[in-house]
Amino acid sequence: MRALLRAALVLGTATAVAGALAAARPGAVADAAGGLAVQAGGRWVTFWRPETAPVRWTGASPLADRMTWRPGEGGLEWSEVVLRGAEEAWRTRIVVARLDPGRIQLSLAPAFVEDRRWTVGEAGGDAALALDAGQFRGSLPWGWVVTDGHEILRPQYAPLAGAVVIDSSGAVRIVPPGGVATAQARGGTREAFQSYPMLLENGVVPAPLSQPGLGVNVQHRDARLALGTLDDGRVVVALTRFDALGETLGRIPFGLTSQEMGAVMGALGCRQALLLDGGISGQLMVRDAEGAERSWPGTRSVPLGLIGRVRR
Repeated sequence: MRALLRAALVLGTATAVAGALAAARPGAVADAAGGLAVQAGGRWVTFWRPETAPVRWTGASPLADRMTWRPGEGGLEWSEVVLRGAEEAWRTRIVVARLDPGRIQLSLAPAFVEDRRWTVGEAGGDAALALDAGQFRGSLPWGWVVTDGHEILRPQYAPLAGAVVIDSSGAVRIVPPGGVATAQARGGTREAFQSYPMLLENGVVPAPLSQPGLGVNVQHRDARLALGTLDDGRVVVALTRFDALGETLGRIPFGLTSQEMGAVMGALGCRQALLLDGGISGQLMVRDAEGAERSWPGTRSVPLGLIGRVRR
């Protein structure tokens, strides 16, 4: 019963909470000035503003450099920090994991057959990392799915739909929309899934994320989950949580715009990044260096998960 009440609170009071927040945070939007700031050393440090946003993120990491990184299993690093943004994102916690795919092998967990669904709680005791993968259309993942070298679903095309591709060596790359068909034809893919929209392509935030009328609702705010890659081959996963009223209401789907999430991934050092399914689906688990799970669950199960296991 308590779990049901908690879910009802999370899903049924978003409008009321938004009204309460508007009254409770005088000056917060003006202070944020439409940008993003990180809480570091007892003060707010702005690392991005839309009017002065870089044309191209080059791998510099003004956000990652201000985070305290904790050791996880298999050399994984993880951290969490509070951001200050505009409107309902005026307090947003971001949880970030970084991993070397040479040490942690990523593989998909399909759960869209026989009425199955998946959550990070089902990742298993050998998982160092787990998250939901891709976007979903009803009971199926959207677009291309390859697992253990077998293609389960064929690619689909959408202007901003890229793909996460893992080859036989375990290396991870994010393929832009125009390269998905080529990646499929080339072969050698061990795991792959599509998602959208692209947040960064060679360091550039796509224009539809910031310019109205190009197919993306640039004002829409939501809880976000994204995957990106660094120039050294490491993988970065970032999950946002609403943080104005503590962890109890952390799963309310308030948060960043797609453009802002692109800025977060760029400020974490990524030059390629892809948005995954966030909102109430967004979920993440990391295993710390002592073997304990740190979990940020969603409020619904999903048809496809992504699990990282330490290579033995």
